[in-house]
Amino acid sequence: MRLLTGLMAALIAFAVTTAAAQDYPAKPIRIIVPFAPGGIVDTAARVVGQKLQERWGQQVIVDNRPGGNAFIGVTAAAKSPPDGYTLLMAHTGEFAVNPAVFKEVPYDLDRDFIPITLINEAPMVIVVNANTPYKSMQDLIAAAKSKPGTIGVSSPGNGSINHLVLEWLSLETGAKFLHVPYKGGAPAITATAGGEVPAGTAALGSAMPHIQSGRVRVLAVTTGERSPVNKDWPTLKESGVPNVQSSIWAGLFAPKGVPQPIIDKIYGDVAKILELPDVKQRFAAGGGTTGGMKPAEFAAMIRKEAASLKQVAAKANVRVE
Repeated sequence: MRLLTGLMAALIAFAVTTAAAQDYPAKPIRIIVPFAPGGIVDTAARVVGQKLQERWGQQVIVDNRPGGNAFIGVTAAAKSPPDGYTLLMAHTGEFAVNPAVFKEVPYDLDRDFIPITLINEAPMVIVVNANTPYKSMQDLIAAAKSKPGTIGVSSPGNGSINHLVLEWLSLETGAKFLHVPYKGGAPAITATAGGEVPAGTAALGSAMPHIQSGRVRVLAVTTGERSPVNKDWPTLKESGVPNVQSSIWAGLFAPKGVPQPIIDKIYGDVAKILELPDVKQRFAAGGGTTGGMKPAEFAAMIRKEAASLKQVAAKANVRVE
């Protein structure tokens, strides 16, 4: 009798969940962005949000919640009702970097969220001022080895993904660079372009104006494949550093507990949106490519990257207070 009662309850719950998914969305949807307007995460939310609004006939609101190393916005999303009407657009920093560099993080990927899909990603680039003699990664690494701790490399700040990639390069090659942190990506790449610092690790989108002006030279991209922006730029693997691979990505998440049929619907519609030519073109303008990988694949990608960066941070003693 108990078994029958349990089975009936499960069937009823399944039927209710399925019905809810069929009606979804029946009211406006909110996408929390843990940053101020502008930048890769906000852009991803607005591009996808607008297309979802057109597809669903419901308003999609981008809710910017900046501050606290993105802890404020991500925590708000984690505590939202798991009904599919509050989503989170986040990036590499929240789920791969923060757990590696902060002693305590008030949220957890596996405990609090369901990864839905990768929206877009773009490589970082290792660049040098155009007036330096370095023509390749091999040149830069050789210089850092011959003069340990003297070749300055800019980054957007201590504990940033750019900083961790630099430390990863050092660990893999034995070259000791001089990390020069700035307060943000724009001042960091500007310092390299102006000759204040000879080299830099930068997001491709931030570096593009300086690349186009000829003030900086790209030595390598940090992704596994060459960038569609310029196929002449080699990867780090092709430059003799096979194990260092990372990108700056944005992804869509839901609070833990959202019914699977609703997750499936969101994923299916977002994946179709990411195939649209105008969406691809919008992200390509910033040096990125669209995603669309399935939820399980996306979750595995994040876990792998987070594990690698945690090891790098521990070995290089990178901590943010």
